[in-house]
Amino acid sequence: MQWEGRRGSVNVEDRRGQGGSLSGRGGCTLGGGIGMIILVLAFWLMGGNPLQLLGLLEGGQSPSSGYVQNYVPSAQEDSLARFVSVVLADTEEAWTQIFRQMGKTYRKHTLVLFTGYTTSACGTAQSATGPFYCLKDEKIYVDLSFFHQMETQFRAGGDFAYAYVIAHEVGHHVQKLLGTLDQVHTLMARSNQRTGNDLSVRLELQADFYAGVWANQTERLFQSLDSGDIDEALRAASAIGDDRLQEEAQGYSVPDSFTHGTSQQRHDWFYKGYRTGDITQGNTFENL
Repeated sequence: MQWEGRRGSVNVEDRRGQGGSLSGRGGCTLGGGIGMIILVLAFWLMGGNPLQLLGLLEGGQSPSSGYVQNYVPSAQEDSLARFVSVVLADTEEAWTQIFRQMGKTYRKHTLVLFTGYTTSACGTAQSATGPFYCLKDEKIYVDLSFFHQMETQFRAGGDFAYAYVIAHEVGHHVQKLLGTLDQVHTLMARSNQRTGNDLSVRLELQADFYAGVWANQTERLFQSLDSGDIDEALRAASAIGDDRLQEEAQGYSVPDSFTHGTSQQRHDWFYKGYRTGDITQGNTFENL
């Protein structure tokens, strides 16, 4: 992806160097290592809220605020931060135009960069949970170390793979602005777990579709995509399918517990968004 030297978004809140590792009772350090990632991932795949699990592991204690002493970001981390800012600016321009075509106004949101942990309106944001969109404060939370995890653990590295992750979370903000997120969350609150999981899958697949729509738009607006960029995004979408993650974690998958969709579904919905570039083609809630 050609991004160097391009405009970044002003809607980035940089909290890197604040927070750090979480310490719970008994001196247990919850710093987001592989064991913590697997534990949180398993809890998430079974339909739980990772932030609730982290709260339990912290023994009900809230992390103290403050700066990590002598924190100095690496040159690679600062480059990633600039990259995220450029991707966010691309999403803002693309979705502003799409909303304008629909006769609507796109309300920009904030993206929060942090290290280790930080606070959000949805609870404690920790690196182990991965990037997420908080409905309550309309902010995306990203610890840049997740991109290293994508490359090493999920074997899905590459700048456009990382851009897909950001665009997916922005897709949830689009759902919020269109009223979809609130409507579906209301339905989920009234549903049993199986139905709630199905609704969650449909939300996530639509966010994948919106990420594909953004890829179509950013290619048209900026001609910034390189050969192989879409393949990177497709590999990333496939790598984080529920079936693949469950099989890697426990040797088998439990479809009724899926909350994000299979690898094939995530691949297909992103590609449909990219191929059509048409937001009206992304109704993942048909036949409800």
